[in-house]
Amino acid sequence: MDINQISEFITNHWALFVSLAVILVLLIGGEIQRLAGGAKHIDSQEATRLINHNDAVMIDIRDDGQFRSGHILNAINMPKDKLDAEVGKLKNDKPVIAYCRTGQQSAGFCSRLRKKGFQEVYNLKGGIMAWQNANLPITKK
Repeated sequence: MDINQISEFITNHWALFVSLAVILVLLIGGEIQRLAGGAKHIDSQEATRLINHNDAVMIDIRDDGQFRSGHILNAINMPKDKLDAEVGKLKNDKPVIAYCRTGQQSAGFCSRLRKKGFQEVYNLKGGIMAWQNANLPITKK
């Protein structure tokens, strides 16, 4: 396959090529944002270790209704849009583990916590869904 065939393919299938380029940009941009955010991504097992040995604080950033439907024991409900108003509830000297449903939105929340001076900030990889898939307990209290 030479360069003429490649350019002909791109010309004939420009919509596919543009779609591929957009997907690649989104994937690379998301990975750069994740790495630049400063939050470490940890799995459920590591989160459990931090809770048990380092007294880590769990923060559920989902809305109140989702929180009441089931959350990790002793988690603080702090919807992502209320961080500024409720950040005073947190102590800066303890590890903080944030989670949402799948771990995507909590990654951005972790970046915001780092900007507010929190040093030890973690994002629960896979969110509460990964926690439940690991057969770890949740509560509705």
